[in-house]
Amino acid sequence: MECIRQTIGSNKLDGIISLPSSLRNKKVEIIILPMNNANNLDEEKPKRQLGFAKGAEIPDSFFEPLSEEELQAWGM
Repeated sequence: MECIRQTIGSNKLDGIISLPSSLRNKKVEIIILPMNNANNLDEEKPKRQLGFAKGAEIPDSFFEPLSEEELQAWGM
């Protein structure tokens, strides 16, 4: 895999990416690696579905807090 590795002054990145204040006015290393499919950068990924539970729905009760008894059983 081809890549580019360059050390530059962080001021050259101004306007390209946001750097944390701790990296401003310092030398930084930039590594550029290829992406698998750069054409799909702006496309939204499809929602993943569980393969082992096809057609199954998770009831709202699943997201309710556990009872004190259940929490103690799990050692919490």
